[in-house]
Amino acid sequence: MPLAQPPDPPAIVVIAKPVRDSINAIWLRNNVHWNQLTDQNTLTQMLGTGKPTQHEYLGCLVGRVVGDTVYVTAWRPAEHMHQWQFAVTGDCNHVAKLVGTWHTHPYRADSANHPLKEPVLSGTDLGTFRDSGERVTLAAWDVDSIDVAVRSTDGTVQHPARVLITSR
Repeated sequence: MPLAQPPDPPAIVVIAKPVRDSINAIWLRNNVHWNQLTDQNTLTQMLGTGKPTQHEYLGCLVGRVVGDTVYVTAWRPAEHMHQWQFAVTGDCNHVAKLVGTWHTHPYRADSANHPLKEPVLSGTDLGTFRDSGERVTLAAWDVDSIDVAVRSTDGTVQHPARVLITSR
């Protein structure tokens, strides 16, 4: 009886700590008013009729790919960026060694108008990623909350993906 082949190791995203820290700095800057949601609710925020207390941000991830490992070594701001409270658009066509994109997600208000943190890529985020040719996408909500999806060499999307933060 032939021995079964072990499964391929899962794809992994390796992010340099300075990159992770600079992404967090952008998150902090774009969410400085996160705690000013007491007079806002989710419907008001989603309709765009409330005050924008936060803005999403889009960045372009720079790095290299070795097999199913994506190394993120830097990032650049997206061009033609348009920021809203619950969406962001832009493009990364100007970036050499592009491996993917990242964006911030804001807090939102719950039914009692308290801020909620939802540290997951949305269904829309994952659908957009599946339709792209990128190898990785991530969303950030603080230094401790990064959600990542990665495309393996065979084209399958793994979410959530394993993330390793390195010192350099």
